[in-house]
Amino acid sequence: MIATAGLLFAAMILDALVGEPRWLWSRIPHPIVLMGRLIDWCDATFNRGAQRLNGGLVMAALGLSALGLGWVIAALPLGWLWQILIAAVLLAQRSLVDHVAAVAVGLRRSLADGKRAVAMIVGRDTGPLDDAAVARAAIESAAENMSDGVVAPAFWFLVGGLPGLLLYKITNTADSMIGHRTPRHEAFGWAAARFDDVLNYVPARLTALLIALTHGFDALRCAYRDGPKHRSVNAGWPEAAMASALGLSLSGSRAYGGEMTEDPALNATGSRDATPGDIKAAIRVLWRVWWAMLGGSVICILLGGWGALLLATVLLALI
Repeated sequence: MIATAGLLFAAMILDALVGEPRWLWSRIPHPIVLMGRLIDWCDATFNRGAQRLNGGLVMAALGLSALGLGWVIAALPLGWLWQILIAAVLLAQRSLVDHVAAVAVGLRRSLADGKRAVAMIVGRDTGPLDDAAVARAAIESAAENMSDGVVAPAFWFLVGGLPGLLLYKITNTADSMIGHRTPRHEAFGWAAARFDDVLNYVPARLTALLIALTHGFDALRCAYRDGPKHRSVNAGWPEAAMASALGLSLSGSRAYGGEMTEDPALNATGSRDATPGDIKAAIRVLWRVWWAMLGGSVICILLGGWGALLLATVLLALI
C-alpha cells in the first residue's frame, strides 16, 4: 500500500502538469483508443446469438486480460516507472479541467461556440440548449467525470495497483461504448454496464464525500437526499454534491436523440441560471478534490496500512 500510494502521488502530479500532450497522441494511439478498438472488434465479432451470455464472456475475458497485462507490466524491469507513466496517462484531471474550461471560454464568445465545446463532453442533444443549460451541462459533466475519470481510477490503482487500474479502465470504456440501452447493446452490453456500476459504486460516493470535505457537509447531505433520484445508480452522487457546493440546481429534463427525459432536478432549490463563472467555480471544485486526493495518498505513504485503515474507516462511517 505504501509503495502504491507513492506511485499514485507521482502519477497525479505528472498528469496535472502534463495532461494529454497532443504531440504524443497525434503520433501513437492513446491506450483508451486501443481499448476502444478492441471493444469494437469484440462487438462486431461476438454481438450475436446468445447476446447476454456472449457479452458476459467478453467482459470476463477483457477483465482478465487487463489484470494479466497489469501484472506483467508491473513485473518488468523499472516496473515502478511504467506504472507511474501509465497511471498518469489514464488519470484525467488535467484533460477534464481543460475540456470543461473550454466550455466557459466558448460561452463567453457565443452560444454556438459554447454548444460546440460542450458537445465534446456530453451525450445529450445540444441544439435546444440556452446559455444556462450549456453551463449546467458542462458542470454536470465535470462532476460525473471527476468521479469516473479521476477519483475511480485513482481509487482502483490504490486498491489494486496497475492491474486494478487497467481492470477499471477497460470496464469503464466498455460501458461507454456498449453499455447503453439500445436495441443492439441492451443484452450484449448488460455485463459491461453492471460491472461498471459495481466498480464505480464506492468512488462515486467517495467523490461526494471529497466535495463535502472541501466545501461543507451540506454537499454530502444533498448527495444522500438527491443522488438516488438520478437515472444512474452512481452519477447522481457527485452531481448532487457539486450542485450543493455551487448553489445550483442540476440535472432535470434534457433531450437524447430527440426524446426528452423526465429526470428530477438535483438540489432543486438552487439556481438554474448557471453562467461561465459557475463553470469556473466547478473547476475550482475539481482542483480542491484533487488536492484532497493527493493529501490522502500522502497519509497512506506516511502511515502505511494504518493510514489506509483510517481512510477506509472514515469512508465507511460517512457514506
